[in-house]
Amino acid sequence: MSKPILLVTRKLPAEIEARAARDYDARLNPHDEPWFRDGMEIARRASEARADGVLIAAGDPMNAAVFAALPDSVKIVTTFSVGYDHVDVAAAKANNIIVTNTPEVLSFATAECAFTLLLMAARRAGEGERMVRANQWEGWAPTQLMGVTLEGKKLGILGFGRIGQKLAAMARGFGMQIHYRDLRKLPAEVEQGAIFHETDEGFLRAIDMLSMHVPGGDGTRKWLDAARLAQMKPGSIVINTGRGGSVDDAALVAALTSGHIRAAGLDVYDGEPKVFAGYLGLENVALLPHLGSATIETRDAMGERALQNLDCVLRFDLPPPHRVA
Repeated sequence: MSKPILLVTRKLPAEIEARAARDYDARLNPHDEPWFRDGMEIARRASEARADGVLIAAGDPMNAAVFAALPDSVKIVTTFSVGYDHVDVAAAKANNIIVTNTPEVLSFATAECAFTLLLMAARRAGEGERMVRANQWEGWAPTQLMGVTLEGKKLGILGFGRIGQKLAAMARGFGMQIHYRDLRKLPAEVEQGAIFHETDEGFLRAIDMLSMHVPGGDGTRKWLDAARLAQMKPGSIVINTGRGGSVDDAALVAALTSGHIRAAGLDVYDGEPKVFAGYLGLENVALLPHLGSATIETRDAMGERALQNLDCVLRFDLPPPHRVA
């Protein structure tokens, strides 16, 4: 009996590619060639292979035109990510294609990344590292690169889901007070003492540091704009490991330049891999290349979850456990 044909758009961890090659007629992208940037190239390759399934990744543009161009053989598209705002789920449904994601395995790693950026921004670690590498450090000085401590600060978490809750647990260990903004107040056992705010203004005025964990989409597009930045305390810190599009880049650069916002730490960008040019000349912003889930353990777990969804649909004729469309 022939194996299902699986098209994989990106290079994946070695163990995941090995299992895909074992259980599927897998068409891999071992050199991570850039054809994945063009959704129609994905459709073309899926058509050439008569693929039964497609394993995509964050950033692959699976829009309505791509779904319409996929061959009838494709039964499932699974994304190697928890977010799926790059997938037109309505178009997938219209073409009778199942869509799945890889939730619940990257929360801790992404929270770690947010906390890394929080420390980098508060303690000016990026500036210090650049100083040493440029051979400009002349030795310890009493007022050199003074940052701020996390202890006793009010951390505001925008989006108190799995990642936000993991971050809150880490921050409590540093003596931080947790505040959150979400669609609704959560049960006390989830809050663990965190303070809920019903309005954006009340939330932003109360906190010293903001960490953003909201999904993409029209509802969060440029959420952090000039008006909301103005509501934050002078000297606040902004961290974003959610979606780049939720920040108005020009407004944040203006606030960083004026000093109203002390520092920022970013792991995601609007239109990445492009980075808003205004950030590049600022010392008070730490920039990471979308490292949120980039641990060996997490990426392996994401791959296993993606293959689990594919197995259910293509090998065992079962409902996939992480269906989103």
